[in-house]
Amino acid sequence: MHRLHNFAMLTGAALLAKVKELGDASKSDLVRACGYVSTKKDGSERLNFTAFYEALLNAKGLDFGASPRGRKGGRKLSFSTKIQFNGNLMVGKAYTAMLDIKPGDEFEIKLGRKMIRLVPLGSDDEEE
Repeated sequence: MHRLHNFAMLTGAALLAKVKELGDASKSDLVRACGYVSTKKDGSERLNFTAFYEALLNAKGLDFGASPRGRKGGRKLSFSTKIQFNGNLMVGKAYTAMLDIKPGDEFEIKLGRKMIRLVPLGSDDEEE
């Protein structure tokens, strides 16, 4: 179990305000400033990107399992996908917009057993 720093993990309006305030900060600095940091057994810092992005999605009005607030008609966002006929895996614009991922942002592709994770370059995310 990780011991958390004394930082409060920002959520809701406070999280959105901090993200807006920090503007062009690196993703690592943003996660750290919003309190999504824990200390590993060896005393080093661990940034909790997954918890940060989930809180950011919630703050932007995404309720997992339901359609986003104010959205009427059209397809609901589904948190499942399938491999396309050409072997590619598609992640739509709606998801990248919710995570505030912009064109040109770079990620490392981490492969696990039947799992693919995108980790922002420069982060020290080590979640399994």
